[in-house]
Amino acid sequence: MKVLFAKNSEFEKELIKIIKKRSPGELTGVEKRVKEIIEKVKEKGDEALIELTKELDGVFFNAEELEVRDGEIEKAYQSVEKDFLEALHKAYENILEFHEKQKQESWFYMKEGSLLGQWILPLESVGIYVPGGKAAYPSTVLMNAITAKVAGVEKIYMTSPPGKDKQISPYILAAAKVCGINKIFKIGGAQAVAAFAFGTQTIPKVDKIVGPGNIYVACAKKQVYGEVDVDLIAGPSEIVVIADETADERYVAYDLLSQAEHDENAMAVLITDSEHLAFGVLRCLKNFLEQNEGIYKNNITIAKKSIDEYGLIIIAENLKEAVKISNLIAPEHLEIIAKNSGELLNDVKNAGTVFLGKFSPEPIGDYIAGTNHVLPTNQTSRFFSPLGVYDFVKRINVVEYSMESFRLYADYAIKIAEREGLYLHANSLKVRMEDVQE
Repeated sequence: MKVLFAKNSEFEKELIKIIKKRSPGELTGVEKRVKEIIEKVKEKGDEALIELTKELDGVFFNAEELEVRDGEIEKAYQSVEKDFLEALHKAYENILEFHEKQKQESWFYMKEGSLLGQWILPLESVGIYVPGGKAAYPSTVLMNAITAKVAGVEKIYMTSPPGKDKQISPYILAAAKVCGINKIFKIGGAQAVAAFAFGTQTIPKVDKIVGPGNIYVACAKKQVYGEVDVDLIAGPSEIVVIADETADERYVAYDLLSQAEHDENAMAVLITDSEHLAFGVLRCLKNFLEQNEGIYKNNITIAKKSIDEYGLIIIAENLKEAVKISNLIAPEHLEIIAKNSGELLNDVKNAGTVFLGKFSPEPIGDYIAGTNHVLPTNQTSRFFSPLGVYDFVKRINVVEYSMESFRLYADYAIKIAEREGLYLHANSLKVRMEDVQE
């Protein structure tokens, strides 16, 4: 884990170099193959899905097996642990409560006898992609499906890659049942994205595709954007922890590791004004990784590579400077563990979610707080927001001009239209002006 001092003249240059090194923009290596997959699904529908699933996932099934049946969902729900179901339902309640507060109403106003406004409507259909294979992510189901449901989306579909047994994880299916998802399909990868984008004999075309995935899924979402809407092109996870001398070094170290275990390209950063805390955290990290390698072998292997390649401890002059550095990084997750955490929030400009205080570790937001864990990565929190109800609605402007308003304002519109050289626009207005002149 590198230690950088913010007072060094080359600090910002070195930091930006590290950030750019892990950019997810390198999709060119798979773009050609993804394009081939999309075209195949577009042309052959279900037949292509069956062929690609056999080729890429080593799983063979017929068209009738593409959709998960009600009996399979119920069996999965009954098979998972009762305490897990209890946790799912509690998470559902909290996520629902938080996102209910994001709902927006249509609005209208009168001006000089005219009606102006905006009509806010939910999208008609959404497709959720849930990763499978090596791990199951029921929380992904909750975060995407509940948000769409609150927005009023009527048709919510889900797809997830099947295992060798032709089954989707029972934990994913249990979460889907809790959320009331309309239909579930056993398809993964770029072919699943293509199916939602163009539709097949079994899988319906949707208005928007959401949910994380590997590089093939990310590239496919990028390629079908415009045919359908997508949420975002997510990159590797990242966390910044801003902490002062009052922070518990164990809390800080373990929070950094909680993101490092996601991916070898994940980025975990501590920014502090306390060298004592900085080196205490370093010791905690080293001890934990050494002592737990046999227990969490795969997780530790990933976390070690992440920490070695992208882990940073930055020594700042003070916490105000620490927040400025964090704004430059624009992290997905930002924790502030300090005496004046709340005051520092006022200076935060770029972050997906901010976690304040020592009892607000990032994983509490991943699973149970209610905030959405689908967040902008790789500095995109400069202009993107967390997934929300607003992502599942569209807005339609409404104009009903009265004769009085038309008489007052049409001449201005005519002047602008003629200046733009759009004389037929102007003519549309002029013919009416002749009729409304007093």
